[in-house]
Amino acid sequence: MEVAGQHRIVRAEDVAHMGITEVLRHAPRVYGSYRKLVASIKESRPQAAVLIDFPDVNFRLARELKALQIPVIYFVSPQLWAWKRRRLRWVQQRVDRMMVIFPFEEPFYRNRNVDAKFTGHPLAELPLPTISREQFAATYMFAKGEDPQSSSHLGRPWIALLPGSRWKEVESNLPTMLEAAALLGPNYDFLIPVASTLDKQKFSDFVFQQQITRIQWPKSSITLVPDAREALRHARASVVASGTATVQAAVIGNPFVVVYRVSPLTFKLAKRLVRYPPEVWPAASVDVHGNLPIAMVNLIAGRSIVPELIQDQFTAANVAAALRPLLDETPERARIISDLAEVREKLVAPGGTGSIGQVADAIDSLLGPLTGRQLSERGRISPASV
Repeated sequence: MEVAGQHRIVRAEDVAHMGITEVLRHAPRVYGSYRKLVASIKESRPQAAVLIDFPDVNFRLARELKALQIPVIYFVSPQLWAWKRRRLRWVQQRVDRMMVIFPFEEPFYRNRNVDAKFTGHPLAELPLPTISREQFAATYMFAKGEDPQSSSHLGRPWIALLPGSRWKEVESNLPTMLEAAALLGPNYDFLIPVASTLDKQKFSDFVFQQQITRIQWPKSSITLVPDAREALRHARASVVASGTATVQAAVIGNPFVVVYRVSPLTFKLAKRLVRYPPEVWPAASVDVHGNLPIAMVNLIAGRSIVPELIQDQFTAANVAAALRPLLDETPERARIISDLAEVREKLVAPGGTGSIGQVADAIDSLLGPLTGRQLSERGRISPASV
């Protein structure tokens, strides 16, 4: 968006935090950024606002925008269907169009008198990575001076480890992932995508200087790579922190295990507060530990299709045990691959119009038949937040 000409007032990655205790610690900075955004809106008076996810900021921005009589299109719904459902009234009062990327969200909102439309998921519209396994290995995995013809990288299966895109997630998830990787033995190589929101040198030091030195690491390679989709495309299986990466893995068709860990207080409160409506998940359907699913792929499927190891169940031994059946040609692996293909189909909206095009159409319908020249004279269309 920035390359396309958007003027960034606030960097979303600087104020994006997950978990109750985590958000409280960063509240002053988040609030300061919010005030800066409000001031920019009042100064620039955009002709329309497209708010993208990020509910703790965007619902308040929507209130300011409605007071200024600026139409609000909300793209990527916050998970009101999981918790904080009282915020639904804010959607009803402040949002002109809710554009959702998961199929169960449209009936959830329409049943509650919100003008909502399923646009399809943007990740489902992307073509599969075209880089071959050989090209991938040559680009990222061969050590300097190593002969590609004699390398064992192409002969061993690869496993992708996706710990998350925030540093707190990396600290919470990656150590246990690496311990599980060590338990699998020396017959695999490991790919770890490093999100663009993370400091690559800090990430590398964390892996190779802090974590590997404390683990009895087998003779397996660890390669840090920049592209999660490419890693998932060529990995035999993966361990994925709950979040958008699970949708990436589903779209790619890579069988995976979902993991996640937050602070004990955050988990305890979330377990008490999270409840799914019937449009999302069958009533009172929990796992053997009394937990509702958190992996988006399971919610889209309407049943548990990939293993979830959350909080206390997220141990190295459990991860390794859940991953092993996905590494061989087992019925479990075949079933997950088939189920992920079903999820991928559900993420594509009917009609063939891309999700971004549908958001653009929503802007057009709200603004009416204004020409580009008229928009230039009366104001501009710009995202109020990213």
